[in-house]
Amino acid sequence: MAQLWGGRFQGKTDQLAWDFNASISFDKRLLEADVRGSRAHVTMLAKQGIITDEDKEAIFKGLDSIMADVESGKLSITTEYEDVHSFIEANLIDRIGDAGKKMHTGRSRNDQVALDMRLYTRDKVKETQELIIDMLKTLLDLQKEHIDTYMPGFTHLQKAQPLTLAHHLGAYLEMFKRDALRMKDIYKRMNYCPLGSGALAGTTYNLDREYTAKLLDFDGPTLNSMDSVADRDYLLEYMSALAIMQMHLSRFSEEVIIWNSNEYQFVTIDDAYSTGSSIMPQKKNPDIAELVRGKTGRIYGDLMSLLTTMKGIPLAYNKDMQEDKEVAFDAMDNALNCLILFTDMLRTLKFNKEVMQKSAMNGFTNATDAADYLVVKGVPFRDAHSVIGRIVLHCIDKGCAIDDLDIDTLKSFDEHFDNDIYDAISLKTCVEKRLTIGAPGISAMEKVIAVNEKFIEDYKI
Repeated sequence: MAQLWGGRFQGKTDQLAWDFNASISFDKRLLEADVRGSRAHVTMLAKQGIITDEDKEAIFKGLDSIMADVESGKLSITTEYEDVHSFIEANLIDRIGDAGKKMHTGRSRNDQVALDMRLYTRDKVKETQELIIDMLKTLLDLQKEHIDTYMPGFTHLQKAQPLTLAHHLGAYLEMFKRDALRMKDIYKRMNYCPLGSGALAGTTYNLDREYTAKLLDFDGPTLNSMDSVADRDYLLEYMSALAIMQMHLSRFSEEVIIWNSNEYQFVTIDDAYSTGSSIMPQKKNPDIAELVRGKTGRIYGDLMSLLTTMKGIPLAYNKDMQEDKEVAFDAMDNALNCLILFTDMLRTLKFNKEVMQKSAMNGFTNATDAADYLVVKGVPFRDAHSVIGRIVLHCIDKGCAIDDLDIDTLKSFDEHFDNDIYDAISLKTCVEKRLTIGAPGISAMEKVIAVNEKFIEDYKI
């Protein structure tokens, strides 16, 4: 058992207790972050005269050799070690001797792991930002392509009013824009360096925490050593943002699944993102969309697990906080995979324009426009609403659309109808006369597309 403590102990740790306590099986992915933090810490120690430049260079060479051997497979990270920190330090001491024992001067595992997790999460936030921007670019391209692709809009999963595919996709574009902005907020709030906080009360060594923070591209050091080692807010914020993003992906997946059904046939999913049935040869299942939807509950569970872990912990560090890693890693891995796969699937979707347009022409999606027509003619809206409701009931009975009724039949319901009603409730008119910003009319959509282009162009990662 390679560990960083033991002088105070006489007995041997029980093997089951050791295994239960150890985190090496999952925190080994923090290897690069730990080495990055150690190099910054050692650089600062040498600058402050706490260790010599010779010791610094020896430590650097030792760390480089460890990383090289791990990457090549020559050195394995095994359960012989308690955690990634003891793995690095034990191997460093084996390679360079006493100089390796000086690396941990002025540092605790508490502020060390707080730094490692923050560095790792910060990298993941940046990666998430990049993937969301890729999603936004994909949606923007589809908006431009489908600015005049008509489809029904739904409320309560019933046809409501006609709109365009560009407009429908624009709703998701707005969601993912908010996701991108949340990532930017999280990055700004979390970008402070906890290293130098020690176990909980700082250190008596003359550390230059501002310098360490600068070396690691932080905006500055954290300002309370107890909070520094006990804080996981940044992780909770990120996981919460991932959960919200996943909810957006799940809603989008649900719609793709519905649109892909035999009853809708709005889209055809590429073979690369579908699977078949072991018994029914005709089946082509939207498995990727279904899995994205299914992973959402798992990511919610990861968030709730960490919230529950943190809710009863007194200051400062407690071993419970080791439980942050597995759930956080699980949420990160699954959410980012979902984002990548869904974006790729979206790029390859075939939208069946004729089917979508035909669907928009059925189901009385122009009923509101028919009521608005009467209002323009001077009929009070509530009366117009009632008239159109009776006409819809009549059409259901006759198995036809409002457009199919002749002018005499329409006039029998209300004398204000005239021949211009047919143009007023045509699919093209219903969509394109909606020109307020945020509506599906072409000129309104062109303005929004320009805004979205600027958002993507100006977004700084």
